[in-house]
Amino acid sequence: MAHASRLLCLALPAALVGSTSGYAVTYLTVEQAQAALWPGVKLAETTIKLTPGQRKAIEKAAHVRVRQPEFTAWRTPAGGWFFVDQVVGKHEFITYAVALTADGAVAGLEILDYRETYGGEVRNEKWRAQFAGKTSAAPLKLDQDIKNLSGATLSCRNLTDGVKRLLVIYDLVLKNLR
Repeated sequence: MAHASRLLCLALPAALVGSTSGYAVTYLTVEQAQAALWPGVKLAETTIKLTPGQRKAIEKAAHVRVRQPEFTAWRTPAGGWFFVDQVVGKHEFITYAVALTADGAVAGLEILDYRETYGGEVRNEKWRAQFAGKTSAAPLKLDQDIKNLSGATLSCRNLTDGVKRLLVIYDLVLKNLR
């Protein structure tokens, strides 16, 4: 019995060292975010495949790297869009959803999963509301047209950059899809 207790005491710290994040909160599922951002609207799932030329143009216009050349998006019957994306906060991924109108303006932003120990204030409704109505023509720069949250600078900056990238994807790739 004493031998088993000593093994457990040795194994527990090793298991804790191997874990990635001690803090992770799921606020919404994809389906809940869709219902929050497009209430009562039936969304059609589609796969978007960016060409190397499109990726390069998006990166140039958004000043943000495109990590995935293929992703899933959902379209509304009226031409609006719903995206689920991830950006790195400080160390861990933040999963978020963005709804765009048929004109390419942000209709809403929701945080689905937040895995960092600090910076969760980006879930604040007032902070997220700053994105409403923004298009790819907006600067979307932290401390310029999007206010920073003290203690959440990297999360704020990376979410802002992620939204800018999605707006540019809409403008350069999705706007003319019918």
